Amino acid sequence: MPCTPPDGKPTASGLAILKAVREGAATPEAVATVTGLPMYLVRSGLREMAQAGLVQESQGTYGVAVGTPV
Repeated sequence: MPCTPPDGKPTASGLAILKAVREGAATPEAVATVTGLPMYLVRSGLREMAQAGLVQESQGTYGVAVGTPV
């Protein structure tokens, strides 16, 4: 199940991931711990959100992209 469907609006799990990243969970492991989501969903969600421009990745850490409204 994607975290960012074709309409571009994050799903409930996508919103949880974005919230965790916004609050400082910068690695997939930290996001999984904070959200309680399985690692495979966090990794795929972060990858999808990076492709959609909602988060930015640098050397394995993530941050919310400038202009992300969520």
